[in-house]
Amino acid sequence: MGQELSEAFDDLDQFERQVDQMLHGVFPHQHRSRPRTWRPPTDVYETDDAVIVKIEIAGMNPEDLKISFVDRVLVVSGNRQDVDAKLSYHCLEIPYGEFQTEIALTGAYDEEAIEAKYENGFLRVTLPKTKGEHRVPIKVQSR
Repeated sequence: MGQELSEAFDDLDQFERQVDQMLHGVFPHQHRSRPRTWRPPTDVYETDDAVIVKIEIAGMNPEDLKISFVDRVLVVSGNRQDVDAKLSYHCLEIPYGEFQTEIALTGAYDEEAIEAKYENGFLRVTLPKTKGEHRVPIKVQSR
């Protein structure tokens, strides 16, 4: 289901780009594409000890990536700059600009032990699973 949903969003994004190009061709000075974020290709897989999120995001500096994990949602965002933006492209398939991906996870994780590594154009976030259930103590007030 997740792969099908991702493909549907990719198809929708491609359609939106085609409409933007068409409108820009007809109304070059009046039509302005709205700023858009894009979603980098992402794999999520599980081992016995952790869930690993692998994101293909070449051409970034690690300090330009923002990673947060709140309420079991991993959010990775950043801004990939096109250093050749002033060129006259014949084909432009590499997305630039703001990007964000959100991955909702189930289960319990050791938030203090989450690690992120960036190597060869891939960001790998490892979310270690907690051992056992985390119990919250209940305080009882007497009247």
